[in-house]
Amino acid sequence: MSDLPGIVVTGASGRMGQMLIRLIQDSDSARLVGAIEREGHAWIGRDLGEEMGGAANGVIVTADPLEAFAGAQAVIDFTAPEATLAFAKIAAQARLTHVIGTTGMSADHIAALAPCARHAVIVRAGNMSLGVNLLTQLTKKVAAALDTDWDIEVIEAHHNKKVDAPSGTALMLGEAAAQGRGITLADNRESGRDGITGARAKGAIGFSAIRGGDIVGEHDVLFAGQGERIVLRHVATDRAIFARGALKAALWGQDKAPGEYDMLDVLGL
Repeated sequence: MSDLPGIVVTGASGRMGQMLIRLIQDSDSARLVGAIEREGHAWIGRDLGEEMGGAANGVIVTADPLEAFAGAQAVIDFTAPEATLAFAKIAAQARLTHVIGTTGMSADHIAALAPCARHAVIVRAGNMSLGVNLLTQLTKKVAAALDTDWDIEVIEAHHNKKVDAPSGTALMLGEAAAQGRGITLADNRESGRDGITGARAKGAIGFSAIRGGDIVGEHDVLFAGQGERIVLRHVATDRAIFARGALKAALWGQDKAPGEYDMLDVLGL
């Protein structure tokens, strides 16, 4: 077992963190070697297995990434943008594969990852699922086939605890639509409509966000023309799809050259 890639999970106490931990512990392809939580968290210095309500597993939760990354080969990170950037710098120094599922990252955050990717593998995606990445490719193809007489709207729904909007997946789909049309999303994005907004700008890519209950994740890409509509849809019913994708990415990155990758690279799409 000691020759299996050692993986660290950040945000260990969160829903995704705990799901990743259980998945890695049950895997015959990887081993859990570290768990990170923010400074001052009640789990710091305690056995991870016991804090998750099970038997002790010998992994002590820490707030120090240097300590956690020692002896690891990969880190899976679903936290917050500033924390992710801090982890990226240390992961690059340690030459770890850094899998980033963090959402809400700005263009400046993403640009700040580039120096780290010169030294280590970074796999970043707004969504780690196979289905969503296939949807991304379909969105790009349909957008390329239709002209600007067709309006494009990305509609997403998530649980009421999600703090960012549009979701990282919605933005990924919007980017795919923009690439298909040969335009930039930044110059053609339309979101946050309220009040007297005026007519929709021709060629705009719109975003609508729904927050409620325990919705795991639903994404529609609507192409609306005169007298007809095309809707591409993905519905997630289990967060485990994201955890499985992240683990796949961590294992895939073990023999790759330093650089920035996404799930399309991992899946060979």
